Amino acid sequence: MPNKHSQEILDPTSDTNTADKLDRSLSIWNNFTFGFAVVSPVVGLYAIIGVQTVVTGGGWFAALVICLMMQILVATVYAELSSQFPIAGGAYKWARQLGGETAGLYAGVIYVSSAIAMLTTTAYTGGIWLATLFGSVSGGGVMMVVWGAVFLMVCTLLNLAHVSIFKLVINLGVYAEVIGSLGVAVVLFFFFREHSFSELFQHLGTGTAPSQSAAFLAALAIAGWAFIGFDACSTTAEETRHPRRMVPRAIFFSLCTVGAVVIFNSAALTLAFDHDTLVRAGATSDPITPLIADRLGPWFEKPFLAIVTIAFLACGASVVKYVSRIVYSMAREGNMPVMLSHVTADKRPRNAVICTAVLAGLGLVFGLNDGAVATVIAFGTGGLYAMFAMTTGVGLYARLTGRWDPSLGDLKLGVWGLVINGIAFLWSVFEFINIAWPREYIVPLNAPWWQLWAVPLVLGSILGATTLYILINRHPSPAGREKR
Repeated sequence: MPNKHSQEILDPTSDTNTADKLDRSLSIWNNFTFGFAVVSPVVGLYAIIGVQTVVTGGGWFAALVICLMMQILVATVYAELSSQFPIAGGAYKWARQLGGETAGLYAGVIYVSSAIAMLTTTAYTGGIWLATLFGSVSGGGVMMVVWGAVFLMVCTLLNLAHVSIFKLVINLGVYAEVIGSLGVAVVLFFFFREHSFSELFQHLGTGTAPSQSAAFLAALAIAGWAFIGFDACSTTAEETRHPRRMVPRAIFFSLCTVGAVVIFNSAALTLAFDHDTLVRAGATSDPITPLIADRLGPWFEKPFLAIVTIAFLACGASVVKYVSRIVYSMAREGNMPVMLSHVTADKRPRNAVICTAVLAGLGLVFGLNDGAVATVIAFGTGGLYAMFAMTTGVGLYARLTGRWDPSLGDLKLGVWGLVINGIAFLWSVFEFINIAWPREYIVPLNAPWWQLWAVPLVLGSILGATTLYILINRHPSPAGREKR
């Protein structure tokens, strides 16, 4: 039987919890735009298209579609959980509730560390676009770190400003996505298309990958970056009105909308440029702007850079909010310093926001080494897929053992919920292994061995440190026992 007392703790409408400490000021539109900005078709696609083309050679369109379809199943499990347990922290809180305190602690550590790596990556990449916009692309790694820090600071200030300013920037980001991503793709698709649709499935295995099968698996791994972040909608459930109904909808709408845009954009870019041009562009830090300027004219370069930068700022600001709510939830449960659970007079977790920004800022130091940046990117993606696997796995276990009764939630899928949960779990485990798998043809030439094993090494170190923490607290020292 499900634990009714535990379900009350997870109910943000209950008077016995502290959920109302956060300001419930987000509408369904705000929650959707928040999730849309975190997933971000501009950030997702523009960050992977160069790597995809160089590694696979082309033909990665099918892998992108498959990855989206599988991620929709994962999102369905998240939506089902959100409809019953709409509370800050999302997947961290669900793991703690349905799997126990130890499972919750492991989930929280994985969630926070991988989400912060995602924020660091977004800040570093956003800093490149910001520098390009202002014509400052020289200076090497040091300047890129500085621009990334500036980008992160702006995103943090947007979270500390009045909520209306945050909403405005996120809305501007969505409009920028429509113009800079979907609008440009429509123009390219209808007026500058050079190839037949068969081009979407050609050239697979002509890149650095040694074979077609290796290229396809690599394409699936790289595509994973484009479809993470939809879970952000669940972390702000306590700030969303009518969360049991609205948060599941926001999860679906954000992922499906972004997914459709990413799929269409990838097709438009592939069909508008010849294969060799895409390969050459893929080897640069900004593979998109020169291609767009080449087709639409040099006059469009600056406006396009401004549009993409706004989209990146909206994404970065949303990721800061996303991660800070996980930090806030963990602190409220006693798994992080309690000061991080404090809120301001206007009911915002300012300390958690600042902590998130500081940790992501420290991660930017890795930007001084290109190989280390790739490690942060790999871990951010792999860690979040580990979290998907843990969430769907705990959900499946709780469903089969009776610890969770999904019929009590607003989203009722019946027996299909079990089938979807099982497939989502298997996919998440597969994709995590696929992302973590060492591939010499993805990392730079002569990369150190630890870069090949970045995801298992970093994740293993984090889990090892967490295990040590649990063992020490479970078996306190003699001095600690005397104090008790």
